[in-house]
Amino acid sequence: MAVLARRQHRAPDAGRLLRGGRVTLRAILIWIILTAAIRLLDVWLPGFEMTQWWQPTVCALVVSLMSVVVWPLVLRFALPIAFFTLGLGSFLIIGAGTLAIFRAIPGVEISNLRSAVAVTIGMAAVGVITSSLLALDEDEIFFRRVARKGTPSALPPDTPPGVIFLQVDGLGYDTVRRAVRDGDMPTLASWINSGSHALEMWHTDWSSQTGASVCGILHGDNHDILGFRWYEKDRDHVMACAHPRDAAEIERRHSDGKGLLSGGGASHGNLFTGDADHVSLTMSAVPVLPKGVRRGHNARTADGYFAYFARPANVIRTFGTALVDMVRELWASTSQRRADVRPRIKRGGIYPLARPGTTVITRDVVVSAIIEDILAGRPVVYADFLGYDEVAHHSGIERFDALAVLRGIDQQIGRLRRATRLGPRPYHLVVLSDHGQTQGWAFANRFGEPIESYIGRLCGGSPSPVAVKSPGTAEGWQMGAVLAEGGLIARRLRGRVERAEVHEDRHRTPSGRPGEVARVAPGVVVVVSGHIAMVSFTDHEGRVPLETIEREYPELLPTLVDHPGVGFMLVRSTEFGPVVLGRDGLHRLATGVIIGEDPLKDYGPHAADLIRRVDTYPHCADIMINSRYDPGTDNASPFEMHVGSHGGMGGPQARGFLVYPKSLRPPGEIVGAESLHALFRDWLTELGHPTPATPKEEEDITLAPQPT
Repeated sequence: MAVLARRQHRAPDAGRLLRGGRVTLRAILIWIILTAAIRLLDVWLPGFEMTQWWQPTVCALVVSLMSVVVWPLVLRFALPIAFFTLGLGSFLIIGAGTLAIFRAIPGVEISNLRSAVAVTIGMAAVGVITSSLLALDEDEIFFRRVARKGTPSALPPDTPPGVIFLQVDGLGYDTVRRAVRDGDMPTLASWINSGSHALEMWHTDWSSQTGASVCGILHGDNHDILGFRWYEKDRDHVMACAHPRDAAEIERRHSDGKGLLSGGGASHGNLFTGDADHVSLTMSAVPVLPKGVRRGHNARTADGYFAYFARPANVIRTFGTALVDMVRELWASTSQRRADVRPRIKRGGIYPLARPGTTVITRDVVVSAIIEDILAGRPVVYADFLGYDEVAHHSGIERFDALAVLRGIDQQIGRLRRATRLGPRPYHLVVLSDHGQTQGWAFANRFGEPIESYIGRLCGGSPSPVAVKSPGTAEGWQMGAVLAEGGLIARRLRGRVERAEVHEDRHRTPSGRPGEVARVAPGVVVVVSGHIAMVSFTDHEGRVPLETIEREYPELLPTLVDHPGVGFMLVRSTEFGPVVLGRDGLHRLATGVIIGEDPLKDYGPHAADLIRRVDTYPHCADIMINSRYDPGTDNASPFEMHVGSHGGMGGPQARGFLVYPKSLRPPGEIVGAESLHALFRDWLTELGHPTPATPKEEEDITLAPQPT
């Protein structure tokens, strides 16, 4: 059945997935090269010596067989060692086996475990490099590794097609159109040009960032999510989507047990689980959280990570690629400085080391996890590729190194499309983004101080100067999920990352846990999230009206509204309800009355409706500030230290994209992430997937009397 299913779902060129013409010759050539490598190790490595001519040949064969056949089985019982050491522990286990077996070969002298581990790492590195150099068709090697994962599970013949949702984080509609046109995304271009898929745009919510978008897409509800971080006055707490406890709390508030991935789906690299049963690298399901806090069933965020890094070849390959990406980042940042490219930000410190975490390491782990889902025949998969978003924050949305990362993601999408032919059921692939990005000089660089300090001065305080610096990583929650759930070494690494990035306005202790919320002036809290700054007056309960703000801080609103970096502000008036203020006019959202020039005219056709919705949120800030967008230059100045940024309205950041099979129902106009969830749920229903039941409904069905 598995073989028949595999043949049934292959496309005409599927035979190329596992070609066998050059396999024997390649294996013999790799064996010869490994023999030469082990002879060099015999010469160079202290404590390792062979006395007979035949020994290198036998040792190379033995090590290869151990790596391919024996040790993957052994490591199934020793995965915690590989996990706690980011995969490097695999070499300790294999090194111990190498030591034992080499000592059993007559005439081979190996002194200790250190020498055995060195031999193991050296042989693995040579094997990976040789395989890559000999791979005239790189995808052939990839699919041979896929095939070794095992045969697909047999499913009933009436099983509906599965759907794999692949999210390219931060890739806007405008950018993907040009990437398809210019050859930077050849996989998507081939789908669209062949007529199998269509490209559409969707409008994000006012909060154009991953927290609001993904919660809306996966759970169908993103109510009261104001940004990637926001202040909750009733709890005196700053919520942060990228922190495990806050992410779990956000999911608890929004999940009804019927998320997009409920009923056997899988979530990889996301902020939230979508009620999936199979989870990896997902922040809201990090297992360090206490029982009862997490959502989902049998949530194990490390499964894909375990399986991937248990294989030594994967460790060498991924970390080698990560090293190349780190060099690429250093070259790109140096080139920007030499050419005086503007806008730009400083990209030193820990960032060159942290960047490969999203562009290479988590990408490879996520792809590996999706392959497992395909072979297992899981009905729905949602995965996030974070690398482009991370690099675009620091480099720019269409700079050459950001597009290089995009090409790598496109290649993985193409491989996954081909890999679906190896599964037990057909799959539809849907590619989308959670938001776009708008480029521009950061507010602090352009105007000399962060908006937090500026507002603090306007409120009569003397706030401590907030350091103007680039963050180490922008939204690297995938690596954060890896490190948060690990052992001693992983926890220490996570602590180092957090300490390197913490400064006074982060509202977090060095451990990353919530701390005392920073005030920029007595009774004033300012929290920024991309292109939105949120001002709260803590001496007042609930929402503070416009009239009170004018009375207590008479210069605040007039000065802010005239600032060249401020586009518009939302405040609530006792007399007029929600009011949007701009430099040359105001817009009363309750009545639609506009006085002067509409401050929302450059922010899209749905701006008023989206802002009106945010005004109803229980934790809406007293003043919501959106950065100024210039349609002439297509620039805006984010309140965080980024080049490409998002989080509010203005330009490409509010325009996500959707590439979907034309065999599915056309979406029409999509406004807001909740509408995207409704579309995806309709697609699944039309394909024959059952409508999910809530845990209470499942319990009622179980307890109902059965007919006799």
